[in-house]
Order: sequence, then structure tokens, then C-alpha cells
Amino acid sequence: MSTLMGTKGLKCWLLLLMLQLFLLFMSFSLAVEALHAFIQDESEHKHYLIVSAVTNLLVNLIGVWFFRNYARINIVYRKAEDMNFHSVCLHVIADSIRSAGLILASWFLSLGVENAEVLCLGLVSAAVVMLVLPLFKATGGILLQMAPPSIPSSALSKCLRQVSAREDVVEVSEARFWELVPGHVIGSISLQVKEGVDDRPILQCVHGLYHDLGVQDLTVQTNYD
Repeated sequence: MSTLMGTKGLKCWLLLLMLQLFLLFMSFSLAVEALHAFIQDESEHKHYLIVSAVTNLLVNLIGVWFFRNYARINIVYRKAEDMNFHSVCLHVIADSIRSAGLILASWFLSLGVENAEVLCLGLVSAAVVMLVLPLFKATGGILLQMAPPSIPSSALSKCLRQVSAREDVVEVSEARFWELVPGHVIGSISLQVKEGVDDRPILQCVHGLYHDLGVQDLTVQTNYD
């Protein structure tokens, strides 16, 4: 793991991943509960704590309003904190959907709709997965420091060849690029340059090439041959 992320940043991303895993676990438990309701007689599942569900839904709606700027599945992250707020907002929305599903299932059962609980719990489970999966994949990609999907690997290879082709560059190594947050690409590269060469034009060229490619922050280490 790169030192650019840092221990504090790593803990933050791991906490974010744990929140998303909790939501995925909740969707799995709802799916299991729906299967259990389908197998057993639904007459045993008609009595819900409606007051508790309605209260929970109202409280969650207040939370959704508070995080209304993040109440979308896909948003543009300008900084790492945006992903944290987005994750919290999705958590509140998922809990709201769960409460709404319980209320809806209870109402359908009172109308005599067959398999109402199975249908509602199944829909809630699918909705939670659809909510959390994009952010879960993005967080996993950041923790694994995967290649940025916004920049083609062929473009990165072309830049690497251009840097290697310079007469004052002996060797290029340890070129790594990943996303700090979705849409914000960072990277690091190590250059072996000729002894006595002024590295300022080299650094300017390298930073310019990768900046034009979409790399916002680049760390360049120069070593003299």
C-alpha cells in the first residue's frame, strides 16, 4: 500500500468498506427472510411493529434531507470526505427503504395480497444491492489501487514511452497510477537520469504529459546514474 494513502486514509477507506459490507449483509438477510416467509405460512408474519417502522422511516427521511446533496447512486467526488458522506446517505436511504418495505408489506397483507411479504422483502433486498454496489466497487478499487478506469492503459503506456525516449532519461521504473477518489487520479514514477543533468526540464515535461492525460497529482522521484 502506497505511503501516499497513509495510515489515517487507509483506516478511513476500511471503515467506508465496512459500512458498505454491512448494507450488503442487510440485503442478504432480507433475501433470506423473504425466502423464509415464502416457505412458511405468512399468517405468522402479518403483525409488524407499524409504529416503530413509521417512526424509523420519518427519522431516516430527516437524515436523507440532511444529506440531500449526496442522495444519488452516482455522484462526482471532489474529495475523499464526499465518499464518506455518500456512504452515510446511502446507509440512511437503505434503512428508509427497509422501513417502507415493512409498512408496504403490512398494508398488502391487510388487503389479503398473497406473498406480499416475500415480494416486498425481495424488492427491498434488490434495491439495497443496487444502491450500495457502485460505491462498494469504487471503494474496493481504491483500496486495491487498481488502474484508473478513466484513463486507458494504452495512453499510460504511450506516456511512459515518451518519457523513456528522452535522451537525458536512462531508465523509467515503478510507474503506478490509481484513483484517490473516483475521478481523481494520482500516481508515482521513478526516473534514472544521467549524471549532471538538470532535472527541472525533465520534471516539467513528465508532469505536463501526465497532467494532460488526466493525472491530477504525480510524484516523480529522480535518481542520478
